[in-house]
Amino acid sequence: MQIHVIRPGQSLYELSQEYGVPIDAITEANEISPNDTLVVGQTLVIPIVGTYYWVRSGDTLMSIARRYGTTAQTLADVNRISLTDPLAVGTRLYIPPRPRRAAEINAYVEPRGNSVARPLLNASREAAPHLTYLAPFSFRINRDGTLTPPALNGLAEIARRNRAVLMMVVTNLENGQFSAELGRIILNDEQVQNRLLDNVIRTARQLGFRDIHFDLEHLRPVDREAYNQFLRKAAARIHQEGLLISTALAPKTSATQAGEWYTAHDYKTHGQIVDFVVIMTYEWGYSGGPPMPVSPIGPVRNVLEYALTEIPASKIMMGQNLYGYDWTLPFVPGGAYARALSPQQAIALARQRNAAILYDEQAQAPHFNYWDDNKKEHVVWFEDARSIQAKFDLLKELGLRGISYWKLGLSFPQNWLLIEDNFNVIKK
Repeated sequence: MQIHVIRPGQSLYELSQEYGVPIDAITEANEISPNDTLVVGQTLVIPIVGTYYWVRSGDTLMSIARRYGTTAQTLADVNRISLTDPLAVGTRLYIPPRPRRAAEINAYVEPRGNSVARPLLNASREAAPHLTYLAPFSFRINRDGTLTPPALNGLAEIARRNRAVLMMVVTNLENGQFSAELGRIILNDEQVQNRLLDNVIRTARQLGFRDIHFDLEHLRPVDREAYNQFLRKAAARIHQEGLLISTALAPKTSATQAGEWYTAHDYKTHGQIVDFVVIMTYEWGYSGGPPMPVSPIGPVRNVLEYALTEIPASKIMMGQNLYGYDWTLPFVPGGAYARALSPQQAIALARQRNAAILYDEQAQAPHFNYWDDNKKEHVVWFEDARSIQAKFDLLKELGLRGISYWKLGLSFPQNWLLIEDNFNVIKK
């Protein structure tokens, strides 16, 4: 896939001519209408094998080859040019595709109410061919060790048809919030623990779940070792059933990082006990906080590089958001929450408000500002093909197991195309 950033005045016809790709192939890949005006700064993926690169001042075959993970000789041979002659600025070079590496891909899906709504089922169908795991969120633990399940209608069949493992997400959510008190009961009452594990295993057998995923958050710091002990007990029973066990971890940068979301998550011990972890490397920019990228590449890297000192790379899945936020300015702490929106919605909003999309190279994230009908200024940070490719490059650089998405139902067609361009998705 070629990632192309729209410049002023560009049209789909011009892109079609530039890349030799029919207009309908471009619109289908990006799920846009040929009648839509292209937004300056918008990224499109162009469905070609390999990519093109236009030479800039100071470029050499060696520097371009390093950027794309190939050799100068390969570029010279493919483009039928001299290995030693200087490159003219503006020359178009063809970059052959790099070998894809194997990776596991997970996506959470969060049904609301008593049934999985049709849009969520459609989103799950679209994503499932690209997934190793499909994770309905969530089986909520009750204080007596029983479980309250999410709506599941249709999800098991989607997973089965696409050879995706059903991941059973088990949480300490209570009244819509992660509960430290519920966590205390689960982790310190052996009778409740045993009943919980009996129910988890029985449910997994009945419904066909093959991975048990504990997402216990907002735990009391004093329950750190109790959580570790619970996982040891759970892993013994779950592995005896021939099932996988995994956990979700808060994004930490040191073993001593303190706080109600962090202290009880022991990276090293989880890495020793479970089959893999999902590290929630997102929500730096969040609905109740000041405007900023949701998953800026620098902080994401810092978390993952720390994680690699405690957990094998083969057990780490990077978390990734499928959404952005629209903040009203000026930001007021405790004021109105930012509105979540999909990448497709963000581009449509930029088009509606005639706003150019900018790209923060340090954070590797797109953003734009606009004024609403009430003369209020807004800023939107979201994801696009460039920001996702930056995460994929980091995943490959660090040798991680894969990537895990929160959450399906927010349209981002470019993401799934880029997965297939970068990875051989593992199916089990």
